[in-house]
Amino acid sequence: MFYMEIIIPIEKSISIIFAICYLYQFFYTFYMLFTEEKVQTIKDFKMNKFGVIVAARNEEKVIGHLLDSIHNQTYPKELIKIFVIADNCTDNTAKISREKGAIVYERFNKQLVGKGYALDYLFKDLMAKNDDCDGYIVFDADNVVDKNYITEMNKTFNLGFDAITSYRNSKNYGTNWISAGYALWFLRESKYLNNARMRLNTSCAISGTGFCLSKQTIIKNGGWPFHMLTEDIEFTIDTVVRGGKIGYCANAMIYDEQPENFKQSWNQRLRWSKGFYQVIGKYGLPLAKNMILKLNFSCFDMLMTIFPAIFLTTLCIVLNLVKIFYGAINNLPTMFNDGFVAMGQFLALGYLLLFFVGFIATITEWHNILNTPPLKRILYMFTFPLFMMTYIPISITAMFKKVEWVPIQHTVAASIEQIQGEHQK
Repeated sequence: MFYMEIIIPIEKSISIIFAICYLYQFFYTFYMLFTEEKVQTIKDFKMNKFGVIVAARNEEKVIGHLLDSIHNQTYPKELIKIFVIADNCTDNTAKISREKGAIVYERFNKQLVGKGYALDYLFKDLMAKNDDCDGYIVFDADNVVDKNYITEMNKTFNLGFDAITSYRNSKNYGTNWISAGYALWFLRESKYLNNARMRLNTSCAISGTGFCLSKQTIIKNGGWPFHMLTEDIEFTIDTVVRGGKIGYCANAMIYDEQPENFKQSWNQRLRWSKGFYQVIGKYGLPLAKNMILKLNFSCFDMLMTIFPAIFLTTLCIVLNLVKIFYGAINNLPTMFNDGFVAMGQFLALGYLLLFFVGFIATITEWHNILNTPPLKRILYMFTFPLFMMTYIPISITAMFKKVEWVPIQHTVAASIEQIQGEHQK
C-alpha cells in the first residue's frame, strides 16, 4: 500500500519534471549538430570604443600576460582603454598593471568584498566622469585572449544587445580530471547552450568572464548592483526579467584558468551553488510569472538554468533509500531489492547522460582543446560525469552552510603565444 500509493506516483512525477526541465537542452544539442550557421548582416557597422576592465586581487603572477594579449589585439589600439581595479591587493598587481599601460584603480574595503563590489566601484566612477567608451569588456586577471577577440566582439556589439558573452576556452584543460571537468563544461556551455540560444534568437547567459556590456546597460543599472555570490548569473536573470537580451559571439575566444585541486574546486563550486540558491530566492517568482503570463521562453530557459537539478536528484536518492530501509525493516525483500536496483539504474542513467554531453562536446570541439594528448581527451570524457556528480554533495552542503566569497589562487602563467603555439605544434 505504502509503496503503490506514495512511492511510485512520486517517482513518476519526478521523471516527468526532469523531462520538462531538461529535454529542451538536448534539442539545443541536436539543433547545433544538424543545422547550419546563419550569417547575420549588420546594417550600420561601427568601430566602437571599448573599455577593457579587469578586477584583480593579488594576481601579479598572471595579469601581465592578459594585458599583453589585449595590447596585441588586431582592433585599433586607439579604440581600446584598459582599466584594472586592484581590489584589496597586497602584492604588485597595481604596479605591473601600470607598467603595462593600464589605468589603475586601487580599492581597499574589507567589508564589501568580491568582484561585484569592485566592478560597481569602477563603473560608478567612470559614469560620473562621463567616460567616452561605448562598451566595456570584463575579464578575470588569469585570462588571456585571442588576438581577434575585440574585433569579433565589435561585430556582435553592433547588433544592439544589452550584453554579449563569448567562447570560453581553457589554458589548463589537460592538467587533470578536475580542470578538464570544468573546461569541458564551459566548451559545452559555449557551443551547445549559448550558441544555440543565439541562433534561435533567445537570450544567452553571462558566465563569469569574457563578457561585454553596453554603456547604456551600465547607466540603466546605475553601475553594477549585483553582489550575490554568483553576480554573473544574477545580472543575466535580472536582464531577462526586465526584457533585455544577451548575445553571444562564437568567434571571440578567451582562455581561462581552471582549478586543479579538489579542495579549491569544492570551495568554488560551493560558492556557485549557494549563489544559485540566492538567485532562485530573488528571481524565481518573477521568472515564473513572465514565463506563464507572457509566454517568455527566455524566462523558462533561465529558470531551468538556475533551478538546481540537485533537488530532483536528491529526492530520487532519498526515495530509493526509503524503499531500501522500509523493505529491510518490514521484511519486504521485493521492495528492498527494488530500491537497490532503482538506485543503480538512476546513477547509471545519470552517468550515461552526462557522458553523452561530454562526448558530443569533446568530439565537436576537439580542435579547440589545447595542449592535451588525444588519449587524455578520451579519458576525460569518462571522468566528466564523475566530476559533475560531485555537485551532489556540494549542492547539498550549500543548502545548510554559510558561504562567503573566497579568492581563487591562479598560477598558470602563460602568454597567448605560448598557449596557441604549443597547440599548433
